[in-house]
Amino acid sequence: MNLIDFASSPISLLPAILALGMAIVTRRVLLSLGAGIIVGALLLADFSASGATGYIFNKGLAVFIEDGGINTWNMSIVGFLLLLGMMTALLTLSGGTKAFAIWAQARVKSKRGSQLLAALLGVFIFIDDYFNSLAVGAVSRPVTDRFYVSRAKLAYILDSTAAPMCVLTPASSWGAYIMTIVSGILVSHGITEYSPLGAYVRLIPMNFYAVFALLMVFVVAWFRIDIGSMRRHEIEATQGYGFDTKSDDDSASHDELNIVESDSGHMLDLLLPILSLIIATVAAMMYTGAQALSGSGITFTMLGAFENTDVGVSLIYGASVGLIVALATVFKQKIASLEIIRTLWIGARSMFGAILILVFAWTIGSVIGDMKTGTYLSSLVQGNIDTSWLPVILFLLAGLMAFSTGTSWGTFGIMLPIAGDMAGATDIALMLPMLSAVLAGSVFGDHCSPISDTTILSSTGARCNHIDHVQTQLPYALAVASISCIGFIVLGITASVLLSFIATSIAFVMLCVVLSMLSRAKMKVCPVA
Repeated sequence: MNLIDFASSPISLLPAILALGMAIVTRRVLLSLGAGIIVGALLLADFSASGATGYIFNKGLAVFIEDGGINTWNMSIVGFLLLLGMMTALLTLSGGTKAFAIWAQARVKSKRGSQLLAALLGVFIFIDDYFNSLAVGAVSRPVTDRFYVSRAKLAYILDSTAAPMCVLTPASSWGAYIMTIVSGILVSHGITEYSPLGAYVRLIPMNFYAVFALLMVFVVAWFRIDIGSMRRHEIEATQGYGFDTKSDDDSASHDELNIVESDSGHMLDLLLPILSLIIATVAAMMYTGAQALSGSGITFTMLGAFENTDVGVSLIYGASVGLIVALATVFKQKIASLEIIRTLWIGARSMFGAILILVFAWTIGSVIGDMKTGTYLSSLVQGNIDTSWLPVILFLLAGLMAFSTGTSWGTFGIMLPIAGDMAGATDIALMLPMLSAVLAGSVFGDHCSPISDTTILSSTGARCNHIDHVQTQLPYALAVASISCIGFIVLGITASVLLSFIATSIAFVMLCVVLSMLSRAKMKVCPVA
């Protein structure tokens, strides 16, 4: 079927805008994504019902089967979710989660401490954003629940530590992917004064949104800055509400509450499976990367292995090892086999809602790709624009693109080469500032988008209503984005990383003071401190 080309038309934005708008208004994620898919299919098929039906069928099938074979990336993520769901349920059955919560409660004395614990775990588990959101959520949720931290606040902590840490860390799945793109940009523009890793390290202090979004998490946790609808969720949490609610689109219905926790569990029953998962995932990433290097005849290096690793397969290996270790912890307690099987089913079933939303999100992502939404948005920066404004313009455009498409990685792939070409055609000295603006804007848009897989999995990890998470995180994301704009404006004008970072830091402190004053002015007394 020949598809209509919307690359130069604002109509290319319609499916994304419809899906995003409906999701916010109706709070029904699947309905909203489905509407966006149908409208996009009709536009691409020139309003032919049969053509649109065939198109949707093919795109839906492509989520699982691609080019005559299994779509290994998507199926790896689905498999990882199922394995992690089962492992998490076993951690509850073994009593490990309960033991950790008791241990943490003896040492974590306040609501503030439970939030800081979740934030610190989010910082230290930086291998992959999916793993971060789900694993940290599973470990932190029992502790934050006991101190009446809302699930929306936990989801915010998960989301705002996962992607920012991954994009700031070279030794992560994000770092490897970004360095691969940056390497090609450097070669195409003849830049030899620094390596891809050297360029990546130089980009870190210029990634204002990621740096200050991460800092904002700790400020929010320490000073209890609850703004917008987050305040309502926190007040409801202190009254015991909001810990078992679900939307019609969320079948992650907290079935773990029906699992009988063992009283003989030990904290190691939680820590050993989690540590095994982390170690096995890192080892698998190194192994698959080494295999790829060997097949290409390239000498093995740790950086090279991370650049060429198969993240999806590595996550499956890691989750499988974690599940096996978790099974060992329940077998040693001689728990009945039928109870173990029931728990495994509950764990897998708890992920069905997230998987269904991801399938719809992947499908609308393909629709948006065929609508050439990214191409249209990138064309908006072309023309006679003062080069000093390009970093902030690219930051905002990358944010809009990631918000509309629901993918930061897809935005990286589209916008980083565009930013490189624009720098090469205008001022090569602005190469790194423009690349950093794209990275920062992509994470910003990803945080705000209800169709982002990272946002979806943060909701899943916290067992939070998805739209509640989007709405409560949005004010914080917009606040950090506003000060990031200041940083990119100063960076574009002065080309000084130090001055722009100082300017952003001053703006951040002022922002935190204002938000703290606003939060305290409307704060209600909470029964749990």
